[in-house]
Amino acid sequence: MSMLRLWGKMAVVDEISERNRRWAATMVGHEGGADDVTVAHQNSHAAITSVVTGGGGVAGTREQREELLDGQLATGATREHGAGHRALVEAPDEFRTCFERDRDRILHASAFRRLAGKTQVFIFPDDHMRTRLTHALEVAQVATGVARALGLNVALTEAIALGHDCGHGPGGHASEEALDPFVDGGFDHATWGADVSLTSLNLCVETLDGIRNHSWSRPAPSTPEGEVVSWADRIAYVCHDFEDAVAAGIVQSADLPLIVRERCGEQRSQQLGSFINAMIRTVRETGVIGMDARHAEALAAFRSFNYETIYLRGPSKQQAAAVVGMLRALVEYYAAHPALIPDIEPEALDVPRVALRRAVAYVAGMTDRFACRSAVTLLDWPIDRLPNGIDR
Repeated sequence: MSMLRLWGKMAVVDEISERNRRWAATMVGHEGGADDVTVAHQNSHAAITSVVTGGGGVAGTREQREELLDGQLATGATREHGAGHRALVEAPDEFRTCFERDRDRILHASAFRRLAGKTQVFIFPDDHMRTRLTHALEVAQVATGVARALGLNVALTEAIALGHDCGHGPGGHASEEALDPFVDGGFDHATWGADVSLTSLNLCVETLDGIRNHSWSRPAPSTPEGEVVSWADRIAYVCHDFEDAVAAGIVQSADLPLIVRERCGEQRSQQLGSFINAMIRTVRETGVIGMDARHAEALAAFRSFNYETIYLRGPSKQQAAAVVGMLRALVEYYAAHPALIPDIEPEALDVPRVALRRAVAYVAGMTDRFACRSAVTLLDWPIDRLPNGIDR
């Protein structure tokens, strides 16, 4: 049996396979065992009995979950109550805690999705290399693993970790140098992410604080969960950037300093396990969010090695220079032609200072490919001056 459908001006004949028939038959689901209940599978049978708390209520409402969580968290961990502390007052969610809402908002934000197209170390990475998005996911895994073991607030930890790099521009850290001249006090991806990229989400102050201060060069975060993310960020990128460089043929596992190989191993799984477990043991023994000196020394040596052999190698510096020149030219172009910036406020068109701010925000939000394509299309940017990814 066939079906005739129109696609544009072309008539296309599709054969309807048995697989497609089965898929189409699931459009509305199936009748469940209870009245007015639809289930996903024809033979769905999963069911639960609600857990009743001592007070007779169901452990599942937001208020009761907050109460239960409060008793499970360590002393000093961040508690969540109601809608949380936000710039704009909101009503609490029926089921989710305030930090769970923050995590969900970040996951659905365009600033988070665009991290998939932004450089971690290599522009236009190979299939298995990290992007800024996969980096954020790995930071979240490390951070929540530590937070869960320590009795910290996992939802807050995850929200900070997922959002911590949403302020990054295209082309990696070179974008900060590129955008510095256009921002009072310089461009910092940490503060930009909290104060510009994610502002529309109306996140809790604790979440924004952790994002704003995750970099070690910034003031310490106000929560232990934020401190955990600061460590998780460094642990994650040190380990996975090295693994990507090995895959690219830039370095070899045996090149690692002896202190790293002896104390943490040569494989990423060994290294992550060593650093994560060292943090958990240290915090449990001392109460301080940190790492014992032996492993901290290895982590510092690892990071220093990456800087010398990966981040500051000749082709990396050439790539960074190309990013800086291209992004500055784009900002200057959009500042001079603000009407081309999507959804710009009409009043910004006539105020150069505001137009420049909007131009920086627009360019900072671009993915690598969109920035390169914009430079070629709008500026007639020479192809040989574009960042070219890995140069072995």
